[in-house]
Amino acid sequence: MSPAYSITFAVLGIRPEPYAVTPTLSARIGIAALSEEPVHAIALRAQVRIDPNRRSYTDEEGAGLTDLFGPRERWSDTQRSFLWMHCATMVPGFTSGGTEVDLPMLCTYDLEVAGSKYLHALRDGTVPLSFLFSGTVFIRGATGFAVQQVPWDRDDRFDMPVSVWRDLMAAHFPDSGWVRLSRETLDALSAFKSGRGLLGYDQAVRDLLAAGGA
Repeated sequence: MSPAYSITFAVLGIRPEPYAVTPTLSARIGIAALSEEPVHAIALRAQVRIDPNRRSYTDEEGAGLTDLFGPRERWSDTQRSFLWMHCATMVPGFTSGGTEVDLPMLCTYDLEVAGSKYLHALRDGTVPLSFLFSGTVFIRGATGFAVQQVPWDRDDRFDMPVSVWRDLMAAHFPDSGWVRLSRETLDALSAFKSGRGLLGYDQAVRDLLAAGGA
């Protein structure tokens, strides 16, 4: 088996991708190849994890995180790093020892997803992220191309401002959010809305909340 190629990765920044059809963040990744050997390409993959125990939370944020972690007295046991997403990109070849590339991060605002639920609860500060990199490096070989694997221990941490997430969601879902409902519940809500001549689902839900004393 060929030895792992000597290469490192660093997350330089994260920003909303302004022209994406679906909510997408763009992580700027710095890549350094610790070798004189030119790199023809890298099939780069990354597992992005959220590390909730790397920051503190206000009482308001804590209330929004109860579904994920339970009451605060249990957080020392329940606040564990969890997967947010997998992402990938192709890195063009380079010869100067290093390069930078944008890594697309496709996001969802589905509040049934743990990552979205966590991010929705945050009001300020940063989102503690860990990037675990992997992939395949294509370099020159004796008879053409040679293939090397990105070492398994290549990772980096990045604290993304909460405002980056909020700006992304505001661009795609201005002043709104998404809640997934079963078909049966959606049919019942539609019937309630139509039966009372309401203009939208927002008003139907508000009427139901008011009737329930919420």
